[in-house]
Amino acid sequence: MFELGFCGTRRAGAAVNRLAGLLSVAALLGLAGCGSDSGESSSRVGSLASDQDIEVVASWAKALSDGDLAAAAEYFAIPSVAQNGPALVRIDSTKTAETFNGSLPCGAILGKTSVTGDLITATFELTERPGRGRCGPGVGGVARVAFRIEDGLIVEWRRVGSVSPSAIDGQVV
Repeated sequence: MFELGFCGTRRAGAAVNRLAGLLSVAALLGLAGCGSDSGESSSRVGSLASDQDIEVVASWAKALSDGDLAAAAEYFAIPSVAQNGPALVRIDSTKTAETFNGSLPCGAILGKTSVTGDLITATFELTERPGRGRCGPGVGGVARVAFRIEDGLIVEWRRVGSVSPSAIDGQVV
């Protein structure tokens, strides 16, 4: 299980609360679509994020899965933030972005995406990747990450919730 951490500042707390509220709405809307056989791999609600923003997520995931940490780092804005568990990482250089990407042991194949406002929630199937990362028993697992993209770059990357393996096909349990 993965959780959002709290930074302790009023501004960060408000941002986390906003993100949590938007993700709750996204989760409820995702649940409402369970059982649908439309075959769509993305959904949009009050969308401010564009198809190009979703392409940024897909390109970042491909670079990570290819083991190209430097290329994956280029998709992060400077400054930006990333959160994979309770610790918030402030990305203030390309080197910090590369280090963050290197801390992710698995590659990721983009599955379903949903857009709520300016947030893209992406569901990934975890894979092994070249390089020092070692996914091990995580291979075939599913992870969900919320992204906020500005000017073609990731400004927020936050691991959210836990999902069942069927979520990769668009069903959230």
